[in-house]
Amino acid sequence: MSNLPILPTISTTFIVLSAITVAIGWAQIKQRKIDKHRKTMTLAGIFAIIFFVIYASRTIFIGNTSFGGPDDIKIYYTMFLIFHITLATIGAVLGIISLYTGYKNKLERHRKLGPVTSVTWFFTGITGVAVYLLLYVFYKGGETTSVIKAILGT
Repeated sequence: MSNLPILPTISTTFIVLSAITVAIGWAQIKQRKIDKHRKTMTLAGIFAIIFFVIYASRTIFIGNTSFGGPDDIKIYYTMFLIFHITLATIGAVLGIISLYTGYKNKLERHRKLGPVTSVTWFFTGITGVAVYLLLYVFYKGGETTSVIKAILGT
């Protein structure tokens, strides 16, 4: 456990917290606890923003870790990673729209979009944890290069 990288571990924790709070918020709205639902979903959004700030900062200044596992499964990891990134991007956009429609009381659209957003976010969280496990737990991470270093060639 002591060999796990701190920033990826923290950022993954926040995406998991975000998914858990989305699940709690979903249960609250089913129980018609509208005020609690709004507060919980706001917290889920805050957790997602914290994840994104940590992830983006690490990506820019420290870099991304390449897959360090066996070469024969690298293609599968890469395809899985692309799926996760696509899902995360869609989930983030849906999350922003869902929060916006909820805050603006555009409830017909919010009610239709909320379940789709939640399921997308659950799968984003699950696949994000899987990427983390593949990069840092099951296999030793590969080389890490920052975007800045890659661009400047240093």
